[in-house]
Amino acid sequence: MPAAADVSGSVTDAPAGTTAKARLQALGAVARAPLRAAGALGVAGGVLVLPQAALIALCLQRAFVEAAPPAALLPLLGALLATLLLRAGLAWAGRRLADRAVERIRIDVRARIARGLVARGPVWVRTQQSGALAERMGAHVDALEGYFGGFVPLRAEVVGVPLAILPAVFWVDRTVGLVLLLTLPLVPVFMMLVGWGAQAASQRQLQALTRMGGHFADRLRGLGLIRLYGRGASDLHGIRAAAEELRVRSLRVLRIAFLSSAVLEFFASLSVAMIALYLGLTYLGMLDLRAAPLTLGMGVFCLLLAPEFYAPLRRLATHYHERAAALAAMDEIALVLDAAPPAMSNDAGMGTPPTAAAPLVRVRDAALRHPAATRDVLSGITLDLHRGQHVALVGASGDGKSTLLEALAGWLPVHAGTLQRAPGLRVGYAPQRPFLFAGSLRDNLRMAKPDASDALLQQAAEAAQVLRFASRLPEGLDTVIGERGLGLSGGEARRVALARVFLRDPDLLLLDEPTAFLDPDTEAAVLRAILTFARGRSVLMATHSPAAQAAMAQTWRLQGGRLSMPGDGR
Repeated sequence: MPAAADVSGSVTDAPAGTTAKARLQALGAVARAPLRAAGALGVAGGVLVLPQAALIALCLQRAFVEAAPPAALLPLLGALLATLLLRAGLAWAGRRLADRAVERIRIDVRARIARGLVARGPVWVRTQQSGALAERMGAHVDALEGYFGGFVPLRAEVVGVPLAILPAVFWVDRTVGLVLLLTLPLVPVFMMLVGWGAQAASQRQLQALTRMGGHFADRLRGLGLIRLYGRGASDLHGIRAAAEELRVRSLRVLRIAFLSSAVLEFFASLSVAMIALYLGLTYLGMLDLRAAPLTLGMGVFCLLLAPEFYAPLRRLATHYHERAAALAAMDEIALVLDAAPPAMSNDAGMGTPPTAAAPLVRVRDAALRHPAATRDVLSGITLDLHRGQHVALVGASGDGKSTLLEALAGWLPVHAGTLQRAPGLRVGYAPQRPFLFAGSLRDNLRMAKPDASDALLQQAAEAAQVLRFASRLPEGLDTVIGERGLGLSGGEARRVALARVFLRDPDLLLLDEPTAFLDPDTEAAVLRAILTFARGRSVLMATHSPAAQAAMAQTWRLQGGRLSMPGDGR
């Protein structure tokens, strides 16, 4: 979809000063055609109120003034019925087009948010509350629905319908036309005044929703720990406070919406009442501002068109707070979409494959620290990893083995120094605590290669010794596990991560304690599988196991935040 790609670039690469309104317009570009069609149908349906009012007025004039027989009114009534049906059909078609456009925009925005999260990379994502990110992809995107589905199509109707009604009313009665013309500007002026407060209130409401979503999701994940330490009551109080804040913010938004609608209804009703009073006084002979007498049909025509003149503006008023909510949601969504730094990609097929002579990874005087840390975990790291090199990375717990692997995998930025990877390098990383999704083992394995055949999947699972425990499960690889690997032991989860690495077919394997918690027989089988798979590839394995160290050709040691290698004098 080239068009969608172009639009995506206009949003994600938007400069910092881009307004929320401009961002919304860019998002709507993906569904511009159906939105314009919906607006055009709305205008056409609104303009049809002119023949509708004329037919009703003509029927009343002939029935009550001219005393025409009922049979003479049948053609007029048939035309009126056809007009009503046509208006209903246009309204239905416009609604369908608007709904289709909204669905397309929601899908596109959620895809952009997902791409933005991938572009920002795991380092940034780990600093965010997962519940807050989910709210941006869920409730914040849903907040755009009212704007694109209601406000945007109505904008054309607000301009087109009054401009069509006004000349017709002026042609019948100038006084009624002047009343409509003079009261029309009051509505948009008041809407602008309301909009300033509505956007700020909507933004505070969405921020409260984000905080509550993140708070609740975090507590839900840590429910076992909360129960263990008896903190249930205090955390329930925190959830209650977050929900109460959201309730207050939501009521403030609703209050602004109801007050704005009430005032606009007041202005519209007052204008219609003025027209009705003028017509009534004219018929009673108490007011004479016309050169020619006012017939019943002419008065009914003007009176029917008066509320229809304000109808688009009144409907727009009901959607105006949704515009404010969309602008506020766009500010929150932009935090993910804008200025997303390019991620260190491990995807295959990028660039040219690394040559045999050049190192796969080159690190020079690098310092590594986690984003929230105030000091470096590792410093002065200098290393080269060549193809075919098999290295055991050893050191005491907390000395930075996992930190180094995360940096090499692109999960952690280099605080100082340089880290270069060969173009097109394919990296397979099996972390110490792999993330497993709720679903079957087979689905979790396919994360590494969705198009892998069943035979290839079975081969990787067998090599990583996944089948050794999966064969004892009720449905084998189709057995469903819980989120974060609930139902599997730590060693079993690491074997699933190792099978993912095998499926990925990488040039460089980064393995963090792949044989921990395994019995000697299983550990030996896993090490044999790693060595077999790693022929012609590089391996850097963080381990405490003597057997794993013996299986690797070299040993690098981390101690005191420094890396020492055999023969480097350290």
